[in-house]
Amino acid sequence: MNSTNFRMPARRLVAASAAGLLVAAPLALATATTAHATGDHGRADAVVLRTGLDVSLLGKTVNVPLKVALNEVHAPQSAEKTALTAELSGVNNGQPFSVLSAQVAQAKATADARKAEGSTTLAQAKVHLPGLPLLPLLEVEKVTATALCEAGKKPVAEANVLGQVTVLGKRVTLTAGGTTQVRVDGVGEVTLDLSKRHTTTSTAAATALELKVAVDPLKLGVAEVDGTVTLAGATCERPAAPAPAPEEEKPAAEEPAEEEAEKPAGGSGTEQVKTGDDGVTTQTGKAPATENLAETGGSSMTPYLAGGAVLLLTAGGGALALTRRKRA
Repeated sequence: MNSTNFRMPARRLVAASAAGLLVAAPLALATATTAHATGDHGRADAVVLRTGLDVSLLGKTVNVPLKVALNEVHAPQSAEKTALTAELSGVNNGQPFSVLSAQVAQAKATADARKAEGSTTLAQAKVHLPGLPLLPLLEVEKVTATALCEAGKKPVAEANVLGQVTVLGKRVTLTAGGTTQVRVDGVGEVTLDLSKRHTTTSTAAATALELKVAVDPLKLGVAEVDGTVTLAGATCERPAAPAPAPEEEKPAAEEPAEEEAEKPAGGSGTEQVKTGDDGVTTQTGKAPATENLAETGGSSMTPYLAGGAVLLLTAGGGALALTRRKRA
């Protein structure tokens, strides 16, 4: 009883320990997998509009930077604001002015262990500069930009300008991948770079439109506006490629089977006869293998003799047991 009481808890303890290991092992594996996946994620960004402008007030005594962005997101984020306003001291009497207005302005960035992607879509949009409230710097029907970086694949960047484009009230024809200059007397000059794309082995970047601005509106207290305006941009960085699965160990090559009958050492056992010039005949080689078997004492009768001995021993044992029972 004591032994039973002692063994039962031990068995339960072993079972509980085994169950704990079964539960803990998947949890540890899941934790390690999650941490590994997080570290391997790529990177993605997207923005609808970004400005890097220097605004000079009348007399050029004060320079005010205008650095704003609309729907600038980093993975995993998205944004769909359709308007952007800004305020600059000394411009428009200190009142907010419009920088961008649009019907659609979407920016989205996603990233995981498989791919990273940034995308931007802008439709029916107008971009304004301080000092030009009535004359838009730029009007576009639709622009898009996409940067896609997949693990193990070459990054891809795409940018498109669809429909009509108007700069400072002038409709312009853009050259794919080229530069277009627009000059308006009494206002200024704008240089447009269309559909800029750049890729490396692990990154991609796309910009639908980039404008280099140099205008002198002489209105609302503004003397000059210089800088850049970026419309619809997206970038990405490729996640690390997954580590190759370990190869299964191949079984060792099997050794060639031994020959069923080994050849006797020193030759095949056949005799070679040589006759010299003097007429003397010489035999070389060894006797046939069957003669060697005779030397060990074995023959074809050996199995029968062994079987008979076993039967005799069995019969003798049975007779001895029967005799002892009768005596008892």
